[in-house]
Formats: sequence, C-alpha cells, structure tokens
Amino acid sequence: MDILPTLAAMPDTPAAAPQGSAIHVPRATLPAGVDSLRTPHEAVRLEAVWARHQDDVREAQRLRWQIFAEEMGARLQPPADAPAGHDIDVFDAYCEHLLVRTLPTDGEPPRVVGTYRVLTPAAARLVGGLYTDTEFDITRLRGLRHRMVELGRSCTDAQWRTGGVMMMLWSSLAVFMHRNGLDLMIGCASVPMRDGGHAAASLWRRLAATHLAPIEHQVRARLPLPVDELRSDLDVEPPPLIKGYLKCGARVLGAPAWDPDFGCADLPLMLNLADLPAPYRRRFLDG
Repeated sequence: MDILPTLAAMPDTPAAAPQGSAIHVPRATLPAGVDSLRTPHEAVRLEAVWARHQDDVREAQRLRWQIFAEEMGARLQPPADAPAGHDIDVFDAYCEHLLVRTLPTDGEPPRVVGTYRVLTPAAARLVGGLYTDTEFDITRLRGLRHRMVELGRSCTDAQWRTGGVMMMLWSSLAVFMHRNGLDLMIGCASVPMRDGGHAAASLWRRLAATHLAPIEHQVRARLPLPVDELRSDLDVEPPPLIKGYLKCGARVLGAPAWDPDFGCADLPLMLNLADLPAPYRRRFLDG
C-alpha cells in the first residue's frame, strides 16, 4: 500500500473495467528518478501498466495461478468455464488489474512478473461488496466504504522478488489513488501456516500491541484462526509485504482469519494515506 505519483498519466478506463465506474487510471509509472528497471536481468526492462484488454487480465491470472496454486499449493476454485491454469473469481470482472511486465526483446516476448488487483468503491457496489467481506465482518467500516479501495491478489514472479517490482506496483497505485480522490486502502495480508499457525498467532499478538486500529475500525473474522489455542510467544518477523505496509502506517483491523483454501492466516489491514510518515509522504506523495 506504499505509493508515489511520478510520471504524467492519461485519464482513461481499462477495457475490463465495469461501465459507469468513472475511474481514471494511468498508463504506466516508474519510481521517481527511474526511467526503466533492469533487475534481476540487466538486459530486461520493466514497465507498470493497467490492463486494458481481456488478454492483459488473463496474463495476470496466469501468474496468480503459478504463484498461488503451483508454488504455494493453494486449492483454487475457478469457475467451471475458466481456462486451465488461471486464477479467476467473481471479483475479477469488476477490478482494475495492475501489471508489471517485461518489455519485449529480440529473443523474448513480454511477460507479466507482478500484479495487483484493485476494487474501487463504485465497483464494490456493483459486485455486492469486497473480497474482505467474505473473510471478515467489516460492519464498523460501513461509513468509510465510499473512500476505500481494496487491494488483493498481489504476487510477484519468483525470479523478480528484489523489491523493485513491488515499488513499481506501489508507484502506480499512488497515481491511481491521487487521481481518483481516494485515501483508504484495505486488504487481507497473508501469513503462511506451514507450522500449523503458531507463527501467525504470535505475529498477531505482537501487532495487536503495536499496530491495532482503534475499536471503531476493528473487524471480526468469519472463520477465525484459533489464536488462543496456538503459541503466541514466538519471535516472528512480519512477511516482507506486511512489513512494508506497516512502515507506511497501516493498521491491523483485528485478529486473523483462517483461509483453508490458501493454507494461510489473513490479517485485515487498512492504510489511511494521511497516516503516511513524513519521509514516506515526501517520497511517495510530494515527490
């Protein structure tokens, strides 16, 4: 949920966006002062773009399948008519899809190496709610829904997990939020449960003491991780994505939900752009 408006952007709506959403998205962004990104393969450049055609969305869905199903072992349940090897659910048709992809070279076509999907308040009304609603009772946030953008299905190709891809994604999100007058980001951040959930429970106990949202913004898991039955004394570092969100001022909205299909615990997080620490504000919003 870290962000940065950098390059000039043309207001436009992707072809896959629902009609009437009136959302403006940029064509491409890079972190400030960077013309292109060449890591980890020096000869390969990257660009951040918003999906404008169904083929673009399909590329993101293929990457998601590779990461979630093949690498993480998630039990995905796409629609019966979905193409094989694609992570697809009911929210996809209503979301904006942000991609980082390689630029073509003489020997290689472009390919997507990072993605987020973004559900706007208008689109959430059309689909009937947020993905977060399926995991948490967020009744206390009803007065904020008109300001909330939901981030989800974030993933990066294993060969590109150096931080640069995520920075490009966050940079584009900044422009998106700025241009559409939105200031709240919400989403479910996953914690692996390879140890049966003890690390997730311990992390929750730690973050509840340091990063818990005020009571008026707290939510309740529909399928709670049984944290009281798990160890809470482990010295656990947050996963990199969660650590990045917390550094930017995100708050934990409540105890984690258990997602048996993905085999993980999901922490509900929300970031108000007004809570960005001064160094991040200068870097991401005032640069």
